[in-house]
Amino acid sequence: MSKHIRLGILTPSSNTSLEPLTQSLIAPLQTVTVHFSRFPVVKISLESDALSQFQTEPILAAARLLADANVDIIGWSGTSSGWLGFEADEALCGAITEATGIPATTSVLALNKACKKFGVERLGLVTPYVDDVQDAIVKTYGSLGIEVSEERHLGLSKNTAFAEIGEEVLDGMVAEVVRGRTSEAKGVQAITTFCTNLRAAQRVSFWEKEHGVPVFDTVATVVWDMLRHCEVNTAPLRDWGVLFRKA
Repeated sequence: MSKHIRLGILTPSSNTSLEPLTQSLIAPLQTVTVHFSRFPVVKISLESDALSQFQTEPILAAARLLADANVDIIGWSGTSSGWLGFEADEALCGAITEATGIPATTSVLALNKACKKFGVERLGLVTPYVDDVQDAIVKTYGSLGIEVSEERHLGLSKNTAFAEIGEEVLDGMVAEVVRGRTSEAKGVQAITTFCTNLRAAQRVSFWEKEHGVPVFDTVATVVWDMLRHCEVNTAPLRDWGVLFRKA
């Protein structure tokens, strides 16, 4: 009999996309369930009140609730270390494990693993964020040696607004990132839809077929990394993108 795996997901309180997307993603896995715990996040900006949403203690409180359910791993399904710096997620994972005894990962740390696995040096970035947040993400990825060679963003800061962005808008943004600004520029080697309140993960396979490059959605990356840690075969999730098909 296969071992039952419980995934614990930390969720921004105003997010309405990642829970249904994550449930749909893991649906083909009969021995895996996913469980959620929220902490307050209502806007994304570099203003002090927005940055303070990601202090460690409220997140740890949510993680301790997941620990009550005996989850096998805890994942932060969020992209805050894109502008706070990757060390923020590394420290958070360490704090979660110290507090609960449960291993932890995040959407962004998982994305970085995917970029390394696929040898990505030029990344296309699609987000709903405001200018200075987008600039910070570009700079953070530069510190990893990954050039964000093409990007598109929508200038939004209210988290609930992100979930209202339609597929047709995202289709256009992804296509623009693939085409690039000039014919002389080297093309992107992969694209990330970088926000867990975007309804984007269900569109990944379409974009990959349409444009011929891997697409790493941040709702999907954390699930992928959690399943890998738990040694779950991700082949049944092949319809969610090449990330789940490549061993």
